[in-house]
Amino acid sequence: MGLQAHRRTHSAARMQRAHHALKKVKAILCPKCSAPIKAHTACPACGYYNTRKVLATREDVTLKRTDKRKKKEAKEKAKMASLKN
Repeated sequence: MGLQAHRRTHSAARMQRAHHALKKVKAILCPKCSAPIKAHTACPACGYYNTRKVLATREDVTLKRTDKRKKKEAKEKAKMASLKN
């Protein structure tokens, strides 16, 4: 393993680190819902990326859950109606 020839001075180290600063992230508007998002990421509000649905949002989950619940209730109601007759 090699050894360093010269120790890096404090000013040289700080000058090198001057370029390590974080850059501001530019936000763009989602083409579907106009919510501000980072570039090249799926929109957390509507779940779309480049005109395709790629994420399930809370609204999607609740709609799916209520549809499933309604189907189950209708099935039980039909079952109870057939047992009465």
